Amino acid sequence: MEASFWQRKWEAGDIGFHQSEANPFLVEHFEKLNVAKGGRVFLPLCGKTRDLAWLLNCGHRVVGAELSELAINELFNDLGVKPKISRVGKLTHYSAKDIDIFVGDIFDVSAEVLGPVDAVYDRAALVAMPENRRHQYTSHLMEITHAAPQLLISYEYNQQLMDGPPFSVGEAEVKHHYASAYQLNSVESREITGGLKGKVAAIERIWLLQKF
Repeated sequence: MEASFWQRKWEAGDIGFHQSEANPFLVEHFEKLNVAKGGRVFLPLCGKTRDLAWLLNCGHRVVGAELSELAINELFNDLGVKPKISRVGKLTHYSAKDIDIFVGDIFDVSAEVLGPVDAVYDRAALVAMPENRRHQYTSHLMEITHAAPQLLISYEYNQQLMDGPPFSVGEAEVKHHYASAYQLNSVESREITGGLKGKVAAIERIWLLQKF
């Protein structure tokens, strides 16, 4: 999707993808990443997700990338934290204790800018990418995180019945993007009650990606 698509979503408050509580899959399965307390977790396309607050409350450090500055201002307001704001190349860096958020195009985030991460939690990034951008995204993510272990949430549904995002990304495609670098394990899946966006039958799946 073009940057303007997501900017309009946030400006209009059309954020049905935002969840008011931490994702149950994250709460249930995060420990499988074996991240020590104080470890640094990267959330690509993080929005103002409550998952970030949950990770902080568990004693971890978090780093995010997000296109919408509006979303990140709301995130810090929700956390009750006043960030320091600076420029890093094309990106705006919002920082506070245990938090670094880079606002801008995720493809402008380099390994040097991101810094070391112990794990990746991708709840809404891969599934937000149209098919013709997913290979670029997954390659970039592995490059800037040095293929850190990952929890990935995907959706599977008949793409002909509904346009994304979130897009349908099935098992074959997940393996296509990541099997060369990771051992992949589908740890849980569930049918989405009422369908995705209330429109189409769908399965939500969480993957554990661990380096060989």
